[in-house]
This record gives sequence, C-alpha cells and structure tokens, in this order.
Amino acid sequence: MRIVSLCPSLTELVFDLGLGDDLVGITKWCVHPADRVGGIDKVGGTKDPDVARIVELAPDVVLVNEEENRREDAEALAAAGLRIANSFPKTSLDTAEMVRDYGRVLGTEERAEAIARDIEARTARVRAAAAERGEVRRFAYLIWRKPYMTVNGDTFASALLEQAGGVNAFGDLAERYPAVEAADLAAAELDHVFLCTEPFPFQDKHIAELAEATGIPAERIRIADGEYLSWHGSRTPNGVDYAESLLWEGAAAGA
Repeated sequence: MRIVSLCPSLTELVFDLGLGDDLVGITKWCVHPADRVGGIDKVGGTKDPDVARIVELAPDVVLVNEEENRREDAEALAAAGLRIANSFPKTSLDTAEMVRDYGRVLGTEERAEAIARDIEARTARVRAAAAERGEVRRFAYLIWRKPYMTVNGDTFASALLEQAGGVNAFGDLAERYPAVEAADLAAAELDHVFLCTEPFPFQDKHIAELAEATGIPAERIRIADGEYLSWHGSRTPNGVDYAESLLWEGAAAGA
C-alpha cells in the first residue's frame, strides 16, 4: 500500500501500525520517529501541501486531520481521484475509535486494536482515579504568546486534562483558541498554568515572565509537552497518563 500522511501524529501512528515502509509522502512537520522519517518524500506543510506532488506519488490513501489540514486541500486531492481518510478526534476515546478506523483502512486491525484498547484502559483508570480523588484543579493551557492564547473545552488537550480531574478556567469560551489577557489569567483563580511547547515553543524563561505579568506564583506555572497533549494516535496512551501527572504528580512524560 502507498500512503501519504499530512498530519504528524498520523505519520507516527502509521509507523506504530507497522506500515512505515509504505509511506511515500509526509509533511515537513512529521518528525517522529526521528530515525525513520528522513528518507521519505516531503510534500510541504500541513497547511500548504504540494497537491500536485501528492497526486504524482499516486498514493492508495491520503491521511488527513480536519484541524491540522485545510478542507480545500483535502477536496482538491479527492477531486484528483485520491482516497481521503479523514479524522478529528477531540477526546481520548474518540482517538481509540480513530485508531480502529485507520486500522481498517490500512489493513492493520490487530495492531490498531491493541493501541485502541490501551487508550481505553488508561482512560478508564484515569477517570476512576479522578472520581475517587474527588478533587479538581483549575487550569489554563496556553498555546501562544503575544497575545496569550488558550484552549476552550472543545479541544483535545482540554479533554485529556479534564478527564484527569482538571477544570478548564476558559472552557466555556466560544472560540476554540481564544486570546486572553494577563488580567484574565490573574483573575481566574488558577491552580495550574500550563505553557505548551507547541505551536509556540514556551521555555522556562517564560515562566518568570508570566508570573511577573499576572502575579501567579511561578510554582503554579509549568512547561507542558505539547506532543503528549495534542498528538492523537499511538502517543495518546502516554498522553492520558501525562495529563494526569501534570495535574497531580509532576511525573515525567511517558509514565
């Protein structure tokens, strides 16, 4: 099978389903697994793929994600006669079903089922632990700086943190990725502020900056690995555990 993937997390999933050698095209942002992606034809970015080049590669299927990729590109590829396999999971359980769907599309049902069941088992454990704990922690999850931007409750990252016992202080806002002011963060009575490593690459120096701008104690502000909280696919099992660790344990990613 010839596969083109236009989403980094889906590229990683294809490898973990055992079909890395079938990938004939990926985006320049597809960086995992680092030791395998270098030799695969790069077909542009997630938002600006080279449609003509993808058509030339004659894939049997093109994997896309509604949030990462533009509808017009998917429609152009479909109009060229290519098979499109779309996805848009917003929760860990959505992701389990997505993995099963791609397993059927790619003919790797057994491997896909193992990943899906792992996601479901870890989700059940984290939800049970949150219910037993009976506490909640209010958080803001920042994805951008100048202006600060956060996520609402209709996002994958928020869902992972909420099922682990978090309450998204900006979850009810209408925009999925709303801009917020330092004053909004200061008034939100936050237990945690998570500074995501993507799309803006927050670093430790930004913790002090935000603490000074908001008055939030620096110990409540942490860098969060965006790949674990926004890459849906074979990384999701560890992402489920990582979200819990951010809220309650401070454990390392991939626990």
